[in-house]
Amino acid sequence: MRNYDTEVLIVGAGPVGMALALDLRQRGVDFIEVEASDGTIAHPKVGTVGPRSMELFRRWGVAGRIRTAGWPGDHPLDIAWVTAVGDHEIHRLDFGTADSRPELPYTPEPEHPCPQHWLAPLLAREVGVHPDGPLRLRCRLDGFTQDPEGVSATLTDLADGGTTLTVRARYLVACDGAASPVRKAAGIEAPRRHATRVFRNILFRAPRLRGQLGERNALVYFLTRPPALRFPLRSMDGQGLYRLTVGVREGEPAAHGDALTMVRAAIAPETPVQILSENVWYLTHRVAERFRDGRVLLAGDAAHTLSPSGGFGMNTGIADAADLGWKLAGELAGWAGPGLLDAYATERRPVAERSLEEANVHLMRTMRRELPGEILLDSAEGARARAELSAGMERGGVREEFDSPDVHFGFRYTSPLIAGGDEGEGEGDWRTKAVPGARAPHTWLGEGASTLDLFGRAFVLLCFTEAHGTEAAEKAAQDAFARRRVPLETVRLEAHRAVAELYGSPYVLVRPDGHVAWCGARLPAEPGAWADRMRGA
Repeated sequence: MRNYDTEVLIVGAGPVGMALALDLRQRGVDFIEVEASDGTIAHPKVGTVGPRSMELFRRWGVAGRIRTAGWPGDHPLDIAWVTAVGDHEIHRLDFGTADSRPELPYTPEPEHPCPQHWLAPLLAREVGVHPDGPLRLRCRLDGFTQDPEGVSATLTDLADGGTTLTVRARYLVACDGAASPVRKAAGIEAPRRHATRVFRNILFRAPRLRGQLGERNALVYFLTRPPALRFPLRSMDGQGLYRLTVGVREGEPAAHGDALTMVRAAIAPETPVQILSENVWYLTHRVAERFRDGRVLLAGDAAHTLSPSGGFGMNTGIADAADLGWKLAGELAGWAGPGLLDAYATERRPVAERSLEEANVHLMRTMRRELPGEILLDSAEGARARAELSAGMERGGVREEFDSPDVHFGFRYTSPLIAGGDEGEGEGDWRTKAVPGARAPHTWLGEGASTLDLFGRAFVLLCFTEAHGTEAAEKAAQDAFARRRVPLETVRLEAHRAVAELYGSPYVLVRPDGHVAWCGARLPAEPGAWADRMRGA
């Protein structure tokens, strides 16, 4: 038996678990991460890393590697509704390519395709695999107990012939998926929000298809041949790897036909196809009733599962990691107040609930869409039916599923850690103003440097005022944070007029996760009470 001590034990090495590992590493927190599998992704699920996640990966130093992982810069990122791939096209959303799309004003890091079989090993290398790093693959959690001082976990090292390990940690974070044995062991319920649905994914290779389609290529094709073919066929690597999702109706067997037959029905051109794998999966909509049980915390799918429609699932979990990481660091460094870690659930649970409902709206739009048989006709009648269906899609807001900046960026935390600013300072649009609880807005400071690059290590007090007589108030604020050992950096940006105009207040305090904690025309008269509120005291 081998015994280990660490500050945080992370159970599960999916994208969320490894995102938390990267955040803790950046903060100097000691951790061990364990994953029961060998890390191999034979059947990738995740396809695109959302824009807020890309911003966080920028902070953690891996956004550039994600962008160069292999997705071709000239492959269209469009979404197309088709009777079959290469057949009649009903509706298309044009998003350009990774190389050609226009710059977005509100983020330096647009979303990027990076399927799970690329993303997982990339992040694992960054975290570091044992024995050179803290990530232990093929290491299974068998059980744990907790007391007021920490968690004692028993694990089996499957890579070392079944050796038993014990780990003593200050905190345990469950990133162990929708079924989460840790959540169940902690007695935390995750009630179902909507009906469970069953789907079948077929992974296949069609190496000539991109060349055959030419200008008709897309990132995602929504098929319109019910009952089974009304879900996405997605390019997974922009080259020749694809994934077809098939609906399985209640009361029917999982197979509507063999995998090759389903793929042939989904693709119009004759093209070589190799079936690689297939699986049946259950779509559940759940949010855990609690995200914390003493020294045990939940993140990612362990805390919430939602429809992949809209691409919010993994990205909601990665934002969990960003919110949790700095709070754990504060607890472990001894400067946190008693309410800091409790605010994790207060802030993140409403975001998970909103994301779940938004994703379900998009799912139901697809499930309930009427697809008249005439759309399949090679005739004037078929063309009219397709045009009418396209117009209905436009009216129904199909673009919102693939262009949802308010979901990715616009959530606003409300918790005891967030202080409203002066009168009139607390409201506004996240794109154009620093709003308490919202993500601090992006604009460029110089060549390649974003305002977002200022945040992540500590609290940051942005000062946009040149007024005389403010030095004493600023010094008092700095001293109040220092006495409580709360990390604070002061950044003066008086010369950056465009940034000052965007942020909208003479003073803005930004938390280590990049969210605005407070803004105002003058610093608080009681800096000690202000600092205490920021640290959960």
